[in-house]
Amino acid sequence: MSHSNHFVPPHPKPLPALPALARVLWHGDGNLLELLPGAAYRFDFGDLGYSRRSTVLFNQPELVREILRDDGSRFPKSDLMVNALEPLIGQSIFVTDGARWKRQRGMIDPAFSQLRVSHAFDAMQSAVLDHLDVLDGHAKSGDSFSLDMAMSHLTADVICRTIFSTPLAAGVSSDVFEDFTEFEQSVAQVDIFRLIFQKAWAKMPQPPGVLAACQRIRGHLGDLLDPHLENPSAFNDIASDVIAAKDTDTGKAFTREELIDQLGVFFLAGHETSASALTWVFYLLAEQPALVLRLRNELEQVVGSGPIHFNHVKQLPLVRAVFRETLRLYPPITFIPRVALEDCQIGSRKLKRGALVMVSPWTIHRHQSYWQDPNAFIPDRFLIEGGSSIQEGAYIPFGVGPHTCIGAGFAQAEAVLIIAELVRRFDFSRADSQPARPAARLTTRPAQQIKLHCRRLRGLE
Repeated sequence: MSHSNHFVPPHPKPLPALPALARVLWHGDGNLLELLPGAAYRFDFGDLGYSRRSTVLFNQPELVREILRDDGSRFPKSDLMVNALEPLIGQSIFVTDGARWKRQRGMIDPAFSQLRVSHAFDAMQSAVLDHLDVLDGHAKSGDSFSLDMAMSHLTADVICRTIFSTPLAAGVSSDVFEDFTEFEQSVAQVDIFRLIFQKAWAKMPQPPGVLAACQRIRGHLGDLLDPHLENPSAFNDIASDVIAAKDTDTGKAFTREELIDQLGVFFLAGHETSASALTWVFYLLAEQPALVLRLRNELEQVVGSGPIHFNHVKQLPLVRAVFRETLRLYPPITFIPRVALEDCQIGSRKLKRGALVMVSPWTIHRHQSYWQDPNAFIPDRFLIEGGSSIQEGAYIPFGVGPHTCIGAGFAQAEAVLIIAELVRRFDFSRADSQPARPAARLTTRPAQQIKLHCRRLRGLE
């Protein structure tokens, strides 16, 4: 609970376990955030409700590091997550562990160099500048627009230019947004009854609509990939690096289906998580005009009226703080699920084989032991000595350990650029007064799309 005058954006009211379950069943949309009891924001570790296989949430930073730094021999990625994502990205780097993960990571490591911000900044900038024309159209018409869709289109275009060296067609972007929304809302990982009653490692059939959505997304990725397969020497990008990758033991390259798996990880992880965070950024800014003025003052002092260059990105501490505080309150990856492969112990907690071992950036980032006024939106907490007062391990929007998000630097630079370019050109306001309801599926999204109006500011033509 907040006792200050700071802005407190929407978050589920914590309830005891059984009322929380009743709330989720009442809403009927599989929102796992609303299952979290109040104790989850206070304990070091504890059980989440009652289920056939126990689900234990760990918040204590040392224990979280132990879980997430495991090489997969004790705590591999959850069977629920693997089962949910397999129709979309196959047995790719995002869902594998152990030897297979190391083999794949070794093959695609060269492609990660293309995510260097200095290398990708021109692609980011061209996509953002093109998107300004879209927002200009909304400003001239006066019509409201879906913030969720706008951020998804923009970040998908950025990552498409980075992976495939081509802009993403608006129609394809819309199709991917609709299909991924269908996937997130209906995938069996968020079936509450299965979470409670299903035994460990039980195969969960996915709904036909989810499988169809996955096939359509993979079809679009294949269409973007095929020009590279037909003329590999014409490109120098992530796709061409992954195509050229060879297994050091066998000398074999990825098949076309495996390429879609791996590039699907780059594409979806590279745009969906950023889109989630930026949706919340502009929702929060639409509610706080005084903060927007502070951002514009910083931009005026650092950038002036000219273009935003690569070297400006690290010179905008308030813009970066707004993004970091948004990631704290609305981390794109709400839960990081693992599974106990054998009977074992973490700290003083004993676990049975098959237990779900849950790490949640959402609860750690709002934990009463680690944060003052944990539910309040206070970007300035990251300006105090650069955020050095924040307890180590209490801020993990990009994960911890060997599976830490390799694109963290890319995502942060992209977000700073997008926030800066949009804030200095447009005023955003809510098209309705309903507070957003955060929902956790695969990413932290508003349960219903947020509608905004925008108005073009004078200058910076």
